[in-house]
Amino acid sequence: MESTILRTENFCAYFGDNQILKNVNISIPRNKVTAVMGPSGCGKTTLIRCINRMHELTAGAIASGKMLLYDEDIYSINPIVVRRKIGMVFQRPNPFPTMSIYDNVIAGYKLNGIKLPKSELEGIAEESLKKSALWNEVKDSLHRKGSFLSGGQQQRLCIARALAMKPEIILLDEPTSALDPKATAHIEELITELENYVTIIIVTHNTAQAARISDLTAFMYLGELIEFGSTEKLFTVPQDKRTEEYLTGKFG
Repeated sequence: MESTILRTENFCAYFGDNQILKNVNISIPRNKVTAVMGPSGCGKTTLIRCINRMHELTAGAIASGKMLLYDEDIYSINPIVVRRKIGMVFQRPNPFPTMSIYDNVIAGYKLNGIKLPKSELEGIAEESLKKSALWNEVKDSLHRKGSFLSGGQQQRLCIARALAMKPEIILLDEPTSALDPKATAHIEELITELENYVTIIIVTHNTAQAARISDLTAFMYLGELIEFGSTEKLFTVPQDKRTEEYLTGKFG
């Protein structure tokens, strides 16, 4: 049995009186890529924002039920610690514009007040940039600003920044939706390599992308988890009519 890194029990999320997630029960295995797909507004992004405690940063946002990292309730851990263990990369690349490439990668250490020797930080930066397949492109310009990189490179820099904290899980919220096809292919290739180091949960509305890169797929609709299982099985023999209709483009 694969070891479960994250699981939810009857997890619900609300904005005020509006219920966004309805009793979600899911078990995510370690060192796999799990895709979360579904039409716009189905709760995909809310789910991953709940996983790293970003949901509650919005006024009126509340959550109930259980969200467990291994067997520890994420909602009983200091949110800053949660965000160190569970990194997040957003839709649009967002390197810190005034910082160099190097400072972007190690930003988490500075922001969290974690003091390490310079040589150790340099090692972490190099390792993270290598893991995010960016090292060879930037190793001679580490002290230039991250904003001079292309969109795809900036997104890989954001992935390096998340990896630098040595997280257990990285959440990717539609990480290629702002990128061209070539940069998208780069990121997809990178994601499949990264599962050796870290568990990945990727939100995507692109069913072809989910099919290409994920081991498991969750299909969400109107705040409910409709179906979850191996990507191959879900795409070839979906168990629920709504999954099948979504995959064949009847709605979305």
